[in-house]
Amino acid sequence: MTAADAFCDAFPATYLAFHRRDGRRNELTNASRAVLQHLAQTGPVSIGEAALHLDRAQSVVSEIVAQLEGHGLLEREADPDNRRRTLVWLTRAGLERLRTDADVLDRELVAAAMAELDEDTRRGLLDGLEALLAASTQRRTPPKERIDR
Repeated sequence: MTAADAFCDAFPATYLAFHRRDGRRNELTNASRAVLQHLAQTGPVSIGEAALHLDRAQSVVSEIVAQLEGHGLLEREADPDNRRRTLVWLTRAGLERLRTDADVLDRELVAAAMAELDEDTRRGLLDGLEALLAASTQRRTPPKERIDR
């Protein structure tokens, strides 16, 4: 068995052991995720600016913002350059929610398993994954045997 075979055989079991299982009730809607991601990339913006970027009606974005604000994920603040304008921005909870929404793996399950490993094994695992990822970016050309149809 090659190293590639061993890795490919172990990967599905690893994924099944550690993937998130928090259920649909904790999922963000696509619209809510889009608003949070836009804010994370741009910084505080007005509802009108967000609506323009997202190509949605201002009333729709306003409703999404109100819902996210009600969940403590966004807050409104006065624009420091124009006190008549209100900006929306992510709260700490909003930033954390966006990060966990992007997680494929359950960080608590991984942390518990990592705690069972000695430091050398933990470091070797992380170093090996980093090296494998670095090697994948260095070789993006398909093998000559591959035939695209």
